[in-house]
Amino acid sequence: MQTNATYTSLVAVGDSFTEGMSDLLPDGSYRGWADLLAARMAALTPGFRYANLAVRGKLIQQIVDEQVPLAAAMKPDVITLVGGLNDTLRPKCDMGRVRGLLEEAVEGLAPSCKQLVLMRSPGRNGPVLERFRPRMEELFVCVDDLAARHGALVVDLYGAPSLADPRIWDVDRLHLSSEGHRRVAEAVWQTLGYDPEDADWHTPMPAAPPPGWVARRTADARFARQHLLPWIGRRLTGRSSGDGLPAKRPDLLPYDGPVE
Repeated sequence: MQTNATYTSLVAVGDSFTEGMSDLLPDGSYRGWADLLAARMAALTPGFRYANLAVRGKLIQQIVDEQVPLAAAMKPDVITLVGGLNDTLRPKCDMGRVRGLLEEAVEGLAPSCKQLVLMRSPGRNGPVLERFRPRMEELFVCVDDLAARHGALVVDLYGAPSLADPRIWDVDRLHLSSEGHRRVAEAVWQTLGYDPEDADWHTPMPAAPPPGWVARRTADARFARQHLLPWIGRRLTGRSSGDGLPAKRPDLLPYDGPVE
């Protein structure tokens, strides 16, 4: 039997990871782990309500200012909060400030829901992760501490070998593929106490021969042209990919599931 079938509502708070990039649907919108999780929970509970306040590119200060008050006012059964990772990727990052803002977010959300869910975000193997790993791990220590103090659950995606595999990530090397989002949804589902639908979500994918030199260089060139250079351009001009975009699903309404 499911142990938490009485959850009747979910609000997701965060950035592009929670918005669902790069789990692209045919209509050009993004689905993502939060939509998949909400669909599963809705299948158990008639009238289940879901809101997703996430917007790509948001820093932890913006999440605290723009999303946390709205999520707290909705008073759902479950709130998921993932934030701060965009800050750690900035050249100049004050980790003390990031930790303080994350604490502010948790203190604002924990009293307003039955269950707050935090995450140790996944990291793709490669030079980018190695460069920023110390900041990420400092952030995750803070996540663990806040969870212990406020009774939140922690989903350890960072420690899952399957989610470190580059094959589980999109070509932009920053966002999970559809398969990655499916595994994250399963991880959160199980952390909330539901019976596993995929007990091996954390298991690494079968080994495959590495791509050849030409294929790697071609992929690197495409990545630089389509994703890295635009990202650098936004950083230099102070812009964000989420500027002007509304929340994905701003109202806490009954949910029938994501469009396939």
